[in-house]
Amino acid sequence: MNVAVLGAGAWGTALAKVLHENGNAVTLWDINAATLEELRGGSSERYLPGVRLPTDWRVEADFGKAIGGRECLVMAIPSQAFRQVAAKLKGHPAILLSVTKGIEFETGETMSSILREQVPANRVAALSGPSFAREVALAIPTTVVCASENDGTARTVQGLFHRPEFRIYRSTDILGVEYGGALKNVIAIAAGVGDGLGYGDNTKAGLVTRALAEMRRLGVACGAQPDTFAGLSGLGDLMLTCFSRQSRNRDLGERLGRGETLQAIQASQPKLAEGYPTARSAYRLAREKKVPTPIMDEVYALLYEGKEPKRTVRDLISRTFKAED
Repeated sequence: MNVAVLGAGAWGTALAKVLHENGNAVTLWDINAATLEELRGGSSERYLPGVRLPTDWRVEADFGKAIGGRECLVMAIPSQAFRQVAAKLKGHPAILLSVTKGIEFETGETMSSILREQVPANRVAALSGPSFAREVALAIPTTVVCASENDGTARTVQGLFHRPEFRIYRSTDILGVEYGGALKNVIAIAAGVGDGLGYGDNTKAGLVTRALAEMRRLGVACGAQPDTFAGLSGLGDLMLTCFSRQSRNRDLGERLGRGETLQAIQASQPKLAEGYPTARSAYRLAREKKVPTPIMDEVYALLYEGKEPKRTVRDLISRTFKAED
């Protein structure tokens, strides 16, 4: 199939490599000229250092040329710019696959909802699950889930990506898959705070367990199916990003827990991890849906109100006791 991957960061490039290895005709598009030039030479040292990449795929800076004639468009665009790019796809007949984990702040919408709004006639799917881009690019065995309201669309995407080292399950609960993939980033920040404060495995296990219940409550209030949160895009991705030292969201929390300021962390990296904007979106969405989300609320307070890390933990632990749900 002729496929364009829009967004040549770590995740977009890793997925483009999988598609290329499966025999698809792949075009990579990005707004960063230096990134594209590196890709033409078979590498991406900024995003996937040391990973050998193909040189016989197409690399394109012109958006119109990148999407022209493509049967599937893989959207690896940051959530803050997702709507802007989606609006340029009106009239394009391709399958639209979102691989972005985020929630739009102004609307509370997932990326697939934005696609359905901007390009209502197209088939839409989302890919998510426990997957670090570098491990995927290195062909380390990974399992994810593709979701679409149309099972035939999910099967098509399954066929595009499935490899012995990259197993794809499918689901019809696209909202559950997307909310799980987005909300776990917020929880990973909380897990990192515990690491930075020097807390142990007891703390993190309790946090992850209660966070999963919180994610499920909010997701169900937004129209997702509860069982989805026990799957790859919920529990699976939550465990990966909360426990792994490769997680940028967990690292952000750890640095805050050690006493670094958000401003200093921002100055040391091109952009903050996806959990940073998602924390604000989740906080707003929980208020709108009237759903209790104490862990995500404390992460919001830490990031946007300057709350001190130890106080966030104390306030969580000292809440009125209740039955487990």
